[in-house]
This record gives sequence, structure tokens and C-alpha cells, in this order.
Amino acid sequence: MQNSSLHTSLQEAQPLVTFVVCYYNLPVQMLCQCVDSILALSLQHDEREIIVVDDGSDINPTNALMQYGDDIIYVRQKNSGLSAARNLGISMATGRYLQFVDGDDRLMTEPYNHCLDVLRSHEDADMVMFDFTTTTDVSTTYTDGRVLSGTEYMRHNNIHGSACLYIFRQKTLSELRFTPGIFHEDEEFTPQLLLRAEHVYPTDARAYYYHHRPNSITSTTDEEKVQKRLDDLHAITHRLYMMTDRLPQNDRLALRRRVAQLTMDYLYQIIMQTRSAQQLDTRIAQLRSEGLFPLPDEDYSQKYVWFRRMTSTTLGRTLLLHSLPLLRKER
Repeated sequence: MQNSSLHTSLQEAQPLVTFVVCYYNLPVQMLCQCVDSILALSLQHDEREIIVVDDGSDINPTNALMQYGDDIIYVRQKNSGLSAARNLGISMATGRYLQFVDGDDRLMTEPYNHCLDVLRSHEDADMVMFDFTTTTDVSTTYTDGRVLSGTEYMRHNNIHGSACLYIFRQKTLSELRFTPGIFHEDEEFTPQLLLRAEHVYPTDARAYYYHHRPNSITSTTDEEKVQKRLDDLHAITHRLYMMTDRLPQNDRLALRRRVAQLTMDYLYQIIMQTRSAQQLDTRIAQLRSEGLFPLPDEDYSQKYVWFRRMTSTTLGRTLLLHSLPLLRKER
């Protein structure tokens, strides 16, 4: 295991992919399973770089990581959050491409190897986008989409917000980084990354295993955290909306579609997390003052059209407040 103080970017051969694994207060066995899933891929030692960023965990995992020797680089920072951990990983990465992996998740061997094959066979690839799974039983038959720009893709498709569902060329980042100290940091990062990508290769390979934890940040019911999640999602959506005025026409249309989807998700989360008509009305009034409500009259998807119509009237919002939580319970 390499210590960060011994790490140097002056390597003889540049790795194809740097995997930035962020870890905080997880069972060490889970982190080892994550690293093992990367080592199982069709990459030689000099084709991969694995950087484990420990965000100041209560228990230091170095003893368990010693088994990996020089296969990983371990760095520990003062607890500063996922955004800061990823930004540190970016600053250390030497690979041509970057892949973020959360420490409690894994990469699926065969589907991810397919993504690597797509990368290897297209030298112009700025990004390979793929799907996720919550089960280990996944198909090994894949359908790849045609190459297109990130702007074009985002204009005509819904996107996954998670930054973990993209292998992307490090140079594509330019100055883009994650905003420290916020929830939903991926929702701000990912659409801006896509706007920078000229050649995107989509595939339906379910290459990323997402491990849902009941006590995770996204599932907590702590009132203070719920309000911060909502506030942060609103702030991100507003910042992205304000960016649209400075963009070329196609980029503007692409980002406005994503902003509309985020606004829809924000309204959905208000209903599901608070069950409060008063809070829904208050937050809608704020969205209206910012030009984010009512939702744009666009046919982005059937779900979007249905939700736009329901939220546009007082009766529709009342029905959503009473029906959506019940639908979630039935699932």
C-alpha cells in the first residue's frame, strides 16, 4: 500500500483509469469488497490506479488495506465530506480517465469490463455512461447507443445524477470540481460534466452495484438533515438555472431540461420528506419568484408531463400529498 506522501505523478506509464474510492465510517470488509471488485477487472497493474480517500473515519482501515500492497494508494484527510474527498482524489489522479466509486458499492466485473472495452475501442471517447444495479444478478448482454455529445444526450434523455455512473476523460473536467459542504453534490457536478463532453458512448450495461444502507445520508429522517437536503437541492437547481443564460443555445436547452427534472424531484422530495402542505406552498412560492415554477410546458417524459399537470393546481398538489406517501408504502 502506497502512502500519499510517496505518491508521484511522474509514472513511466500513464494508467488508463484512476478509481477514486471514498470511504467514511463503513465496515472495513465493505471497503475491501469494493477494492476487490476493481482488482477483478480486465486491467493490468499499470493500467489502473486506485486511490482510497479516507474522509477522517473513526477507525483507521490501514491494517485491513495492507494486504493490497502497491495496488492502492491510501490517503486520509480531516473529515470534510464527500465533495472534498473526491476533489482530493481528482488532484492526485494520474489516469487518462476517472471513475468514482463509493466505498460501500462495487463494480460488476463483466458489465464494467464491457465499458472498458468501449473505452479501449474508441480513442475519441470523453465519456462512457452506464447503468447501475441493486442486485448481483445482471445480464451480460448489452446494447450500446450511438456516440453523441453530452449536450445532445442531455437534450433528449433523462440522465443519472450520480457521478459514479460515468467513466470520463480527466481533461474533460477542466476546472470543474464538487462543491464542498452540500448534499446532492452530484446533481450539480454531473450535468456540467456532460456539457463538457464532446464524445459520449452510452451503454445499458449495469456495471455499478449500488448498496442501499438504511442509515445513509440520503435515507435519514433527521429533521435538520431533511431540511438541509431540501435546501441544498433547491440551491443547486437555482444555480444551474442561473447558468443557462450564459450558455450557447443547445447547451442552454440541455441544461434547462435537467433543471426542470431537478425541480420536479425537489417537489417530490418535499412531499415525501415533509408531508406538509404548508412547506410545499412556501417552497413553491420561492420557486415561482425565481422563475422555476410552474414547471416548463414540455413533453420530457410521461412521468414529467403527469407531475407537471398535477403540481400546477391546488387540487393536484393536495392529491399528491395524500397519495405519493401511500404509493411508497405499498412498494
